Amino acid sequence: MECTKLPLQGEEFRRKTTLSFYSSLLLLATMLPLIGGCSGVVSGQTSPNTPPPQSFSISGTISPATGGSGTIVALSGTASANATADSSGNYTFTGLANGAYIISPSHAGYAIGPSSQSVTISGANVTGVNFTATVQTGQTFSISGTISPTAGGSGATVTLSGAGNATTTASSSGAYTFTGLANGTYTVTPSRAGYTFTPSSQNASVNGANVTGVNFTAAVQVGQTFSISGSISPAAGGSGATVTLSGAASATTTANSTGAYTFAGLANGTYAITPSRTGYTFSPTSQTATVNGTNVTGVNFTNTAQTFSITGTLSPTLGGSGATLTLSGAGNAIATAGSSGAYSFNGLANGSYTVTPSNTGYTFTPPSQNATLNGANITGINFTAVLTQTHTATASWTASTSVVSGYNVYRGTVTGGPYTKLNGPLIGALTYADTTVQSGRTYFYVTASVDGSGNESVFSNEGTAVIP
Repeated sequence: MECTKLPLQGEEFRRKTTLSFYSSLLLLATMLPLIGGCSGVVSGQTSPNTPPPQSFSISGTISPATGGSGTIVALSGTASANATADSSGNYTFTGLANGAYIISPSHAGYAIGPSSQSVTISGANVTGVNFTATVQTGQTFSISGTISPTAGGSGATVTLSGAGNATTTASSSGAYTFTGLANGTYTVTPSRAGYTFTPSSQNASVNGANVTGVNFTAAVQVGQTFSISGSISPAAGGSGATVTLSGAASATTTANSTGAYTFAGLANGTYAITPSRTGYTFSPTSQTATVNGTNVTGVNFTNTAQTFSITGTLSPTLGGSGATLTLSGAGNAIATAGSSGAYSFNGLANGSYTVTPSNTGYTFTPPSQNATLNGANITGINFTAVLTQTHTATASWTASTSVVSGYNVYRGTVTGGPYTKLNGPLIGALTYADTTVQSGRTYFYVTASVDGSGNESVFSNEGTAVIP
């Protein structure tokens, strides 16, 4: 009989209250077993539950913490799982049933001893399943990436800091690599004048494997300008040289006293630089420079001075042949005219010079000439030689009436003196020839006698000589 039918039986019981007392007792007697048979449900009592199975744990430490921290610990056997050791190298597997297990730790760059351990859980937690981590010596790794686009990446400087320090230059494709790196955390920072980079830097952790794909994007700094500079040596030819810029822009500048030059305010682009100066050649004759987000330096040139000559003729050949010509001014030299009176000064740099001829017994018209070299030879610096006529003035006098040892002769250019003695030793004769007179001049002479004691008399009367 189902318990759920009890209420109906009760209702039936109430409907039959008019039955006889006997019938009521009989019905009650009939229901009692039914009520008793459902007592478990009516009372609300439940049957006892089966207890859940017990679980346990396996734990241990990987030391030292330097190698243990971050180690991956694999569990296999009755169940499989992975755990990561904490910063102290500790690990734990929980919720494990009784059974046989294998614990296998691994950490890139480290050797773990022992490589694995077998553990059996039998109604209790298992602790102390420990390992030792040893750094694998000699193993190194790399960090690499690319800076794009190549216009900004090519030639960019990439700096490594953190667990190690290094600098490298990105290739023409913008690629870079740092090699020979130990495990550790590094920061990679690109830089290049005229560009910004996204991100500005990145962290990279080397942990037993090469790190790739540490990439950056370069962007041109809008509105930034750059310069091209260099020097022209030696300074003698570089100083004052004109330097011309052409290509992406045009400009002209003048090298300073040391031969240095600079073009500023330039946008990215390709340019040609060409130096020039009268009287000089340059090597190379021009150079190409590409501005790409940074200043361009060291666009240097070497100059060589061109040399020239000054030539002319001294005529007539009688006075020109063998004449000496002296060069002064920007350079100094001496030349001798040939038998035809021709002369030449060679190997001269640009500059201003003076040419002066001379030849004993001759004067020259003009007495000297200036000549300025400026990138070309100079010819026709000619002179005319004029024979110089020689003159002699002869002085004579009457002998002294006293006993004398000799005479002195004196000459002046103004009547009445002062006078200058012409002779060296005393003159014994009564005449003296003066060969040092010059044309067109007037001279005044006196004499004096000298006795044996060296006493000199007063001057004689004055004589005059007019030289034509």
